[in-house]
Amino acid sequence: MDEISKLLYNSNMRAVATPRSIQTYNLYGEAGDLPDVVHCETIAARSVLHDWTFPPHRHARLHQILLIERGGGEATLEGRRFALKPMRVINVPVGHVHGFAFSPGTQGFVLTISAEMLDEVLEAPEGLERILAQSTVLKGTARMRATMTQIFDEYAARHFARAHMLRALAANLIGLVARELAGHEGARDGSATSDLVRRFEALIEQHFREHWGVTEYAAALSITPTHLSRLTRAATGHAASNLILERVVREARRNLVYTNMPISTIAYTLGFNDPAYFSRLFVGATGLSPRAFRDKAQAGG
Repeated sequence: MDEISKLLYNSNMRAVATPRSIQTYNLYGEAGDLPDVVHCETIAARSVLHDWTFPPHRHARLHQILLIERGGGEATLEGRRFALKPMRVINVPVGHVHGFAFSPGTQGFVLTISAEMLDEVLEAPEGLERILAQSTVLKGTARMRATMTQIFDEYAARHFARAHMLRALAANLIGLVARELAGHEGARDGSATSDLVRRFEALIEQHFREHWGVTEYAAALSITPTHLSRLTRAATGHAASNLILERVVREARRNLVYTNMPISTIAYTLGFNDPAYFSRLFVGATGLSPRAFRDKAQAGG
C-alpha cells in the first residue's frame, strides 16, 4: 500500500466521533460539504432546533464568525469559557473545538467560510492566517456589523456576480476581524508543543505535493511519528496522517472551485501520476467525484 493509500485508509473525512467524543461536522449536525461560496444563517435558525445549546464540536473544513446582536450566553472555545453579550464577535478557526449555550431568544449572525475560500483571500503575506488561527471572543464594531449585514443581504439575493460579491465582502469581514484580533490580548499559546504543530503545518505547506508521509515529517522535526500524531491529536483532534491528507484534498477542492483546469491537470499538479487514482482518493475523502464536486460548487455560486 503506498503512502497516500495508507493516509486514506487511516482517515475518516466525514463526521466522526473522536476518542473524546467530540463530533466533527461540516455545519453542525450535517455531514455534507458546504454547498455555497459561504453559508449564512441567524443564530436562532439552528439554535431553536437544539434548545439553544451546542455541545463541544469542531468543523473539519470550515471557519466561522458569529456576531451577537441581542441576548447572549456562554461560549466554550478550546476548553476556555467566554461570556457572550451584545456586539461580541466569536472567531472559530478550522478544526477548533467549540460549543455554545445561548440564552433563549438570542439574535445574531453566523457566517461560515470554507477553508478553500480562506486560502484564496489570505495569500498576501500579512500574517492574517496566523492571527485568524485564534479562537476567541472579541468586541465587535459597527463596521463588522454593517459588513455582516451586507453579506447576509447578498446571500439571500440571486443577483449577477453574487459569488464574487460574497467572496469580496467575506474577505472584508475577515480583514476587520483579523485587525481586531491583532490587538487582542488573547495571543496564541507559545508552548513548545504548539510550536512543533505550527512547524509541522508549515512543512505540510512545503511538501504536500510530494506526498511525504508521517515518517518524513517526523524526521524533519526530529521526533517520532507516534509523538507527532500524539501532538496533532491534542492540538486539532486529528492524527498527523489526517492532516496530511486533508491538505491534499483541500488543495484539490480549491482548484476545482477556483480554476478551470481539467481534473487530470489538477491531479498532476498535486503529484499524482494517475488521475483515476486521484479521483478515487477524492471520492473516498469527500463522498463526491471531482466532477460532481465542481458541478455542485458552480451551481451553488
